[in-house]
Amino acid sequence: MGGVSQGREELVEFATRFKQPAAPGIELVETARYRVTVQPDFPVPGPNSASWIRCRSDEASDVINGARAIFARHRLRFMWILDPETEPEDFPNHLAAHDVFAEPEAPEVAVMVLPIKAEVRAPAIPGLEIRDALADIETFRAADAVNAAAFGDSPRGSTPDRAAAQERRRRDQLAAGNRRLLLATVDGEPAGSAGLTLFPPFGAIVNGGAVLDKFQGRGVYRALIAERLRLARDAGVPGLSVWGGPMSKPILARLGFERVGWRRFYPDYSQSDVS
Repeated sequence: MGGVSQGREELVEFATRFKQPAAPGIELVETARYRVTVQPDFPVPGPNSASWIRCRSDEASDVINGARAIFARHRLRFMWILDPETEPEDFPNHLAAHDVFAEPEAPEVAVMVLPIKAEVRAPAIPGLEIRDALADIETFRAADAVNAAAFGDSPRGSTPDRAAAQERRRRDQLAAGNRRLLLATVDGEPAGSAGLTLFPPFGAIVNGGAVLDKFQGRGVYRALIAERLRLARDAGVPGLSVWGGPMSKPILARLGFERVGWRRFYPDYSQSDVS
């Protein structure tokens, strides 16, 4: 039992303390007071973020202005991501003074974990196929389109510049070596997409799980979780970590994921002229 308990403790530590390392296409700016993650080829808040805020109250305005200056150079909107140890505790009030408020649809997400020995059985879905979305640019674009539609983003390959950015993101994910991207199709039609980033021996990050409205209620989301659990098991990690929002959290809990923390989101639209 001691080994099982220790494994869980390590997985929880990974889930609650994980910091995205630099990687192809991902730039980091780390200071003693905050940490900025920049993904110029993924120009939406979330992948572009300011997090791990640790400052005094009288430094909060400098922190906000400093992070904004970084994203202004890239002309990117971004997300403030707060954790339970954010300092000062009233940092949301400082954000509000700069016209930054909680994300209205999902102001808080649950940090959740699933041990690698858990069983998630994929349902039998007629016509379902799960493909490697990094295998070629067409499959990557199909998975990206599903993700954009599910999360209400504008089409990501709608202009030559955006299409070029898609191709760079695919190349960067392949170059990273630990990224996985899945496209679920039903009778050949794109139905869902899902991402996974492996960090053996510490854990795996589940992200970007999305199913189009037409295919919801059939078990596609569960099938994508089951496939990512299989990939993580093959990689030798102790389990999965995920940020569960209002829609996904109940499903994840039914599949065995346990809440171990939270993150709160504050979108910053100071770069409001960015299309």
